[in-house]
Amino acid sequence: MLHTLSNRIRHFFHIVSNIRPVVWIGLYVALTPVFALIYMWLPDSQFRIPDGAGTDFGSWLYYSIVTITTLGFGDYTPAHGWAQLVTAVEVMCGLILLGFFLNAVGSMKSEIDVESEIEKQRAVHFAAEREKLLKLTPSVLHNLNVFLAYCYAVTTPVAKRGDGEARYNPDFRFSDMTDLFKSSGLPFDRSRKPAVEWLMKSAAQTSLVLDSLHLRVDITLWDDIVDDCFAFVANYQMFSSADTLSETPDAEARITKEIAAVNGSPEFKPDSEMYPIGELYYFIKDNAAIAAKLETALTKIATLPQG
Repeated sequence: MLHTLSNRIRHFFHIVSNIRPVVWIGLYVALTPVFALIYMWLPDSQFRIPDGAGTDFGSWLYYSIVTITTLGFGDYTPAHGWAQLVTAVEVMCGLILLGFFLNAVGSMKSEIDVESEIEKQRAVHFAAEREKLLKLTPSVLHNLNVFLAYCYAVTTPVAKRGDGEARYNPDFRFSDMTDLFKSSGLPFDRSRKPAVEWLMKSAAQTSLVLDSLHLRVDITLWDDIVDDCFAFVANYQMFSSADTLSETPDAEARITKEIAAVNGSPEFKPDSEMYPIGELYYFIKDNAAIAAKLETALTKIATLPQG
């Protein structure tokens, strides 16, 4: 029984503490005219009133103010039962409301202190995770740049590839992929292997790097980055034609001609010989856009001052 009573009392004070101080002050002020009306309705004989003093609402409002604040100047005093009872009730109400007000102020201060500490801990955590991310950013950017470079090689015919920067064009057409089985011609690619083969290897490596990033850094602090990382990895895992693309050496010439003959976006049935190329087209469209977004976001984090 005592345990239940203790819990109820604790629950009551918990509720009271959550009420804002302005509410208690509002009640404190609102009670003053209420008790003034009660005093005015009581017979004047219930009080000792100084000679020449008024008995209108203003006079009783003054008495109510000095009563609820426990100032008690002594000019107006309760003389008999009802006046004494009402005066005692007002004093008790004033003390209780004042106590609740001070308790609410203390509770609010504690809440502010807790929120301030949480914010401080959050700032420390953010700074630490940002530092980790900055250390990994060069490696992540390198993989993204290599992936985008191979996207450029696969989606740009050899005749249109320049000696300058290999800048991926997001508006490429399906017919631009005619030379995907030729070497990339990129400065860092000294092999003679098809560009599409290196693209798939780069996509696998980039997917691995982005998938492991959340294990090393709390990237949930950056919503755009975490969403793009998971999207890139998911797109790669769902891409079903990676092995098929490297198993068509005898059909390369025929596939190249069919690519050049397609106008607009490709639409092939799953059993079509051209289906893997069509799937690759949409894979590049989606993941190259994600890679570009990640590159921009990571560069922005690296260049913005901490704070």
